Amino acid sequence: MYIGDYLGRREIYTPDKLAIVDTGKEPEWRLTYRQLNQRANRFANWLMESGGVSKGDRVAILARDGVEHLDCFFACSKLGAIHTALNWRLHWRETAEIIHLSTPKVLIYSEDFKDEVKELQAAIRGTDHEIAHYLHVEGGGQSGSLHFESVLIGSSAAPVICESLEAEDIAALILTGGTTGLAKAAKVSHRMIGWNTLNTIIHDVTHDDVYLNVFPMFHTGGLFVYTLPQVIFGGATILVRQFDPSLVLSLIEREKVTFFAGVPTMYQMMTQAENWEEADLSSLRFCTSGGAPLPVPLVEQYTREKGIRFKQGFGMTEFGPGIFALAPEDAIRKAGSIGRPNFFVDARIVDDDNNPLAPNEVGELVLKGPSYCSGYFNDPEATADAVDEDGWFHTGDLAKYDDEWYFFIVDRKKDMFISGGENVYPVEIEKALYEHPAVHMCAVVGVPDPQWGEIGKACVILKPGLTTTEEEILTFLNDRLASFKVPKSVVFMSEFPLSGAGKILKRELINQFTKE
Repeated sequence: MYIGDYLGRREIYTPDKLAIVDTGKEPEWRLTYRQLNQRANRFANWLMESGGVSKGDRVAILARDGVEHLDCFFACSKLGAIHTALNWRLHWRETAEIIHLSTPKVLIYSEDFKDEVKELQAAIRGTDHEIAHYLHVEGGGQSGSLHFESVLIGSSAAPVICESLEAEDIAALILTGGTTGLAKAAKVSHRMIGWNTLNTIIHDVTHDDVYLNVFPMFHTGGLFVYTLPQVIFGGATILVRQFDPSLVLSLIEREKVTFFAGVPTMYQMMTQAENWEEADLSSLRFCTSGGAPLPVPLVEQYTREKGIRFKQGFGMTEFGPGIFALAPEDAIRKAGSIGRPNFFVDARIVDDDNNPLAPNEVGELVLKGPSYCSGYFNDPEATADAVDEDGWFHTGDLAKYDDEWYFFIVDRKKDMFISGGENVYPVEIEKALYEHPAVHMCAVVGVPDPQWGEIGKACVILKPGLTTTEEEILTFLNDRLASFKVPKSVVFMSEFPLSGAGKILKRELINQFTKE
């Protein structure tokens, strides 16, 4: 069956070609497509025979980047099961909510998160979403946990396929923040993967490319932007355990990497690495940047010092993820633009009544095309709200396009801001803030930051007669939220700017702090 068995098909075409270099292993692993497919078959057989996993079941992984993420994804695809990568930046209490939502039968985890897994086990023990099997990637693991490599070694490498699998079946759940403060899980179908791959290869990916991935595999950027298209197209992918600017520069030179992708913060950090000046990046055909506008001075520095051609883009967990692309020749001429829609993506700017707008008019960005996800897992209300009756997905971003059909993000209709490439939803932080006994009213906004693009600032009005400090507020939040969500500062106020309807005018708060 060609749907789902990506590695089975790729092994037929290029069995001995290099597929993966996992630099997080000591010594590092270099796997061909035959070896990678054998690992996926072994894990699929274990999941089926010992894990009790069948079509539609979820298998979760909480681990740093490594080949195990791919073992899990491709094994699930062979079975028709659903790969569910968990965000290791979350607080374990947040992860417990996701476990409750997705109810996986198996959880794979790396040594870094052993303590979090212990907390999870205790929290869900005896509930209807208790996990049946735990597998640890390295180290000793928790009591009752099995070693991942031992499971593979002890299982058959016989081919596994799901004959009933269709393009609309779900391959993965990718977690995205919810505007209500609760996580939502976008359902990534095999159809979505196929169309995203087609959009990707139209933009210059070749059979012989070498790609270095630095995005976490729990992100759509880590698994689906380039890694899956690379496997389908037969290229090689270099994995790092986590982003390290000096290591990245060394690997680009050593492995003759042909394209690289990152967020602006990463590119800025690379220029400050100790080996920046001597690093040979001449093998790169292009670099891709997303997540936030790439500063023109940074583009000019890479071009001047390393001869790099930059592509910029825009994507979303629920769509693509590749939606827009800005060609290298337009990087400076159209600075600030997200580019034009990818080949099989339709885009419009509409007003509040859903009427299309003319060039240079600001409205909401809406999208249509076959690389849209299949809605949200176990959330029919959110699924219905996301798409209008004509099939357009409403992004919540305010945008415009110019006379040459280049699109620009102007603002966000929703409160979300992006910090270091991570989507941060203020309503989730505000929900935690309201649990503090001294907080009467609060508002969290994103403000500009030279390193992270945007950072959070918490605006707080205290209850009469009660006191607290910035340090106490931040400590309180750190015990409830992932660290990247916790604001970097707290400002205490006596009143908020309010609309006639009594809503906090966050734009006025942002303007106030920006002027400061």
